[in-house]
Amino acid sequence: MVYGIYQSAGGLLVNQYRMEVLANNLANADTVGFKHDLTVVRERRGEAAARMAGGGVSDPRLGAMTGGSLVAPTVTSFEQGPLDVTGNPLDVALVGDGFFRVQADGKERYTRDGRFAVNESGELVTAAGFHKVLDDSGSPIVVPASARERVRIDAGGQLMSGNNSLGKLGIVDFADKSLLRKTGGNLMEPLGAKPLTMTDAALQTGAVEKSTVDPTQALVSLIEVNRAYQMNATMVGLADATLGRAVNDVGRIR
Repeated sequence: MVYGIYQSAGGLLVNQYRMEVLANNLANADTVGFKHDLTVVRERRGEAAARMAGGGVSDPRLGAMTGGSLVAPTVTSFEQGPLDVTGNPLDVALVGDGFFRVQADGKERYTRDGRFAVNESGELVTAAGFHKVLDDSGSPIVVPASARERVRIDAGGQLMSGNNSLGKLGIVDFADKSLLRKTGGNLMEPLGAKPLTMTDAALQTGAVEKSTVDPTQALVSLIEVNRAYQMNATMVGLADATLGRAVNDVGRIR
């Protein structure tokens, strides 16, 4: 009975975490360039099996039982999001692999959000967060005052003013995207991975990449997880009631 409580409590924790991830995905269903997260649940091994003890448990039958469920590391899906044509000359969407280089809090970060603007200082920044956009050499892109009214980004990633290039967007990729970690603000940082410069990134100007979250599917999954959470909570209550009867009634000395 206590073993069952432990398993159901583990199920509560797993489904609570799944709920939090799904809720975050839903909250970012309209966030440009957002990549949704996936929770991976695996079986928790029994204590004896985990220690490879091969015995020594209070009841040998418990050694062959599952240890319940366990959340494995959450992964991010880097699938291509649908494109939304905006017509904005400073909007650009990445098609396929790649990330824009930006500077946030003095550090280089990476994003798929291609909505850019020019701030009062003439720097090209992200429209969401106002982070400085970096060129292919890692330097902030600056637009002269005389060119701020007619800047655009071409299909090659060049920031143009008329026929003059003011810099090229820095676009990189990573050999192992699983090493990328979200830092908030739709930005990512690599955990020990070095960026690979992309010189042939596919871009669509006047458009942005929409979120990869499917609101309908995420809502259905959220309902499913909520029911699983309630079921585990019910099982904890039943096991606790049964344990109480065993202690107070069955085990009573007459």
